[in-house]
Amino acid sequence: MNLSRLIERVRNVLMTPQTEWPAIAGETTSAPDLYKGYIAIIAAIPALAGFIKSSLIGYSMFGVTVRAPLSSGLIGMVVSYALGLALVYVVALIIDALAPTFGGQKNPLQALKAAAYSLTAGWIASIGLIVPWLGLLIALAGGIYSIYLLYLGLPATMKCPPQKAGSYTAVSVICAIVLNAVIVAVVSSITSPGAGGWSGGTGSRSTITSTTTTFDQSKAAEAVVNAALGGGDPVEALAPDQLKPFVPETLAGLKRSGFSAERNSAMGMQISEVQATYSDGAGHSLHLDISDMGGIKDLASLAGWVGVGSDKVTDHGYDKTYRQNGRLVHEQWDSQSGNGEFDVVVGERFSVKVSGHAGSIDELKMVVAGLNLAGLEALKNQGVRKN
Repeated sequence: MNLSRLIERVRNVLMTPQTEWPAIAGETTSAPDLYKGYIAIIAAIPALAGFIKSSLIGYSMFGVTVRAPLSSGLIGMVVSYALGLALVYVVALIIDALAPTFGGQKNPLQALKAAAYSLTAGWIASIGLIVPWLGLLIALAGGIYSIYLLYLGLPATMKCPPQKAGSYTAVSVICAIVLNAVIVAVVSSITSPGAGGWSGGTGSRSTITSTTTTFDQSKAAEAVVNAALGGGDPVEALAPDQLKPFVPETLAGLKRSGFSAERNSAMGMQISEVQATYSDGAGHSLHLDISDMGGIKDLASLAGWVGVGSDKVTDHGYDKTYRQNGRLVHEQWDSQSGNGEFDVVVGERFSVKVSGHAGSIDELKMVVAGLNLAGLEALKNQGVRKN
């Protein structure tokens, strides 16, 4: 499959799955050709994104950024890629084995098609992993859309009755989640910053956890396609100097004690980020992080279109994500330590986060509200080049 045909196939799977699945089911191909022309290419995206996140961008918390060594990052990328390719094959075996249970017809090649093409959304949405905190929501949104794709694809590929497609999908997905958890555990053991010196927290026991999801198929598919395949307008992230004016000299009465700015490119897309630390010299400090997601803004909006939200309560605090006044918001608070973070996405492009020690989460919210969010939102179309 050449590049233009591959892009067309991805677009069709994501944007018009109802008509694309019958076409896929009717195609004459072989497992090696499917791997060489499609799976081996698209499945490389999560492995590459994971490497960029762990070794190039790193994981940040309260002003500290930890990166995995390049050597372990590269090893993890190769291992992740190899296990990802194997995952597709094993999931296909599961789909094939379950077919008679749900009134379908066993066919190993059709099962491989169902596994490979339904995983497309999750693979592409994994690009979002390089975006701070929001990346997890993007990846989750892509996974949800992949489940929906499998639900639509099983009747066409495995000839199961449509009324049994839901149960067939559920059992297949549960098996795939278990297998994927094994892959994540293996790769994390190689690349996780925790292995290189992350200080472990006390760990609060989770007492209440809920996740809500609504779904707008057309907007979710459009967000994935626009970001991953260039279907939207190309975006050049703002230069760090353009973000610097939004970083004040003082924050909540604390003087700025540190500042850094950078712009990075990954897979043809750019991200700019400025960070600043504020302290009083007596142990009280706050950290400000402003990111321009640039070319990933379409993909970042996927979390909003799919409507992913979460609400987790622990013994000493909570962690939740929601939409408020059209903006995606994330807040986290630990009452035991008095630490938290408040993050808001402005103009579906700029992430503004304040974290650190405070009297309450409301103090962090007030700090963010006092920033020039309107001025930042006014720049949401800057650097956008119309196709």
